[in-house]
Amino acid sequence: MAGVSPATVSRVLNGQGPVREATRRRVLEAVEALGFTPNGLARGLAKGVTRTIGLVLPDIANPYFPALARGVEDAARAAGFAVILGNSDNDPEQEAAHIRVMRERLVDGLIIASSGQPQRLPALVGEVPTVLIDRRVEGWPADSVSTDNRLGGRLAVAHLLARGRRRIAHLGGPAGVASAADRALGFSDALREAGLEPDPRLVSQGPFDFASGYERTRALLESGVDFDAIFAANDLLAVGAVQACQDAGLEVPGRVAVVGFDDILLARLVRPRLTTVLQPAYRVGALAWERLASRIAARAAGGGAAAPVDVQLTPRLVVRESA
Repeated sequence: MAGVSPATVSRVLNGQGPVREATRRRVLEAVEALGFTPNGLARGLAKGVTRTIGLVLPDIANPYFPALARGVEDAARAAGFAVILGNSDNDPEQEAAHIRVMRERLVDGLIIASSGQPQRLPALVGEVPTVLIDRRVEGWPADSVSTDNRLGGRLAVAHLLARGRRRIAHLGGPAGVASAADRALGFSDALREAGLEPDPRLVSQGPFDFASGYERTRALLESGVDFDAIFAANDLLAVGAVQACQDAGLEVPGRVAVVGFDDILLARLVRPRLTTVLQPAYRVGALAWERLASRIAARAAGGGAAAPVDVQLTPRLVVRESA
């Protein structure tokens, strides 16, 4: 339509190379008339980049992760990158399937909060630059961004101890998830610093969701084991625990004090409002993009693999009415 070669069209659309003004106008008029949109994938193949990244999260229904995803997307979009989202639903096989599809689409990098089997990731991602969120794999040179979960656990339990609570239960996260394991270590640290030993009857592991918090708290109540406080490994578990206590006629925080972890919006909406450990989800996402962008740039420049960088943020206790 413009009467020029594909190479001339390419120079006009990419703003590269000499093109006469009259020719440029004819090409742009043809683009508008045809409603032409450049094929981003084809352009990426030609240049060796697609300006897309993959983001794999374990549970998009958990309010912590949408805030984190927003941090990744805002930062990536500002740099001209698109984000492909995959929700693994805490299923390692679904996680692997998402990663395979993203690699087939030639993403320039991956940001992954693994579903609980991160040791599989090196083989799954291959040479694709990768940043882990709240996870780590020993011996694998992938950057990671996390909150100091062990310190967060200590802050939560130290607060309960300072309020005079001594029989503290812990609703832990899933087995194999590094953040859950570190929060459990913080729980034990704080108790031992106070001269107390964790009671294994008061410690459990399970999914990071409301139903798990509710059912495990109800099981604790039915067991007859005495407890006067609960440290839940995330806010959804904590809200489930509060509901179970209230349904059993126990006042929160009068009879049972409850502390969560994350400080999602729900923590400020439930009654009593939830005392919790804040980890800045949006900031975690933005920092994960910064690390990935650095890795992508280094790879494009032909640099060798640098030593992994572990970015760790400091959590903060937010005191409200539940403890």
